[in-house]
Amino acid sequence: MSSYRFCRSDDIALLVDALNRCWSPYFPAEPPMTPAAFKQSIRDLQVWCSSCMVAFSGSDPIGVLIGAKRPSATLVHKIAVHPDHRRQGHGRHLLASLSSKLAILGPPRIVAEIPETLAPACALFSASGYAQEALLTDYVLDWRDRGDAARAEGFVIPVTVDDLAANGLLGAADPQVCWERSVATLTARKDDITGFAVASDERIEAYILYTNEGEILSLRSLVDDGGARLTQLLSRLHAAGASSVMFPKVHPAEFSKELLETLGFRLVARYRLNAARARSA
Repeated sequence: MSSYRFCRSDDIALLVDALNRCWSPYFPAEPPMTPAAFKQSIRDLQVWCSSCMVAFSGSDPIGVLIGAKRPSATLVHKIAVHPDHRRQGHGRHLLASLSSKLAILGPPRIVAEIPETLAPACALFSASGYAQEALLTDYVLDWRDRGDAARAEGFVIPVTVDDLAANGLLGAADPQVCWERSVATLTARKDDITGFAVASDERIEAYILYTNEGEILSLRSLVDDGGARLTQLLSRLHAAGASSVMFPKVHPAEFSKELLETLGFRLVARYRLNAARARSA
């Protein structure tokens, strides 16, 4: 007999166990989930235990849904059913239960960022009423594929998330970005983020924020210069020791494919940004 329940803040150990049982078989290269890593997702992504569900067969977890919640939407961050229990309706039940809860408590918008290569997951969300809004793209930049950078006007200075916020450069006016690189995430992770900016005497004209692991979290030019200032910042990142960098889940409204290719990036993966409106079952 199968059963389902939403979780509480004291269910972190259960959710960690469910992820390692149900999610890890599909992604064996990923490190196992730990309580510390799960708590970090609460801090960085606003994962809410009350928006997470576990499916059981007896006392054993056989399915898990991890939901992250912000005022604008809830993200289905992860959903997985144990390989021995697939095609029994557990995934659709988890999504339907979350939708019913959010129809009452809000927010009504639910989103998911699904790797395009995961056909079963794409089919699950489509069958559950989710519609594709955009394709998000992972790009990688390898400096062996680039020539020497031309120097742009202005000088390069260190910059922090707080600096950008104080100058009004983070907020609702920014282009659409994925959940993991939103302003809320940048603010939560600000102590782990390094940045540079190209500045004139009057203002910041372009900036980059990145992690020590070589992941770009934000890249933006406020000047129409054909990418010259961004090229200068990327070259500074290379000089700081990065041999290659990843720019994950780029929304088409955030950057054009043509500009990223001009900067030397190449496409490596895509995700379907799917969305639905919460409704009662």
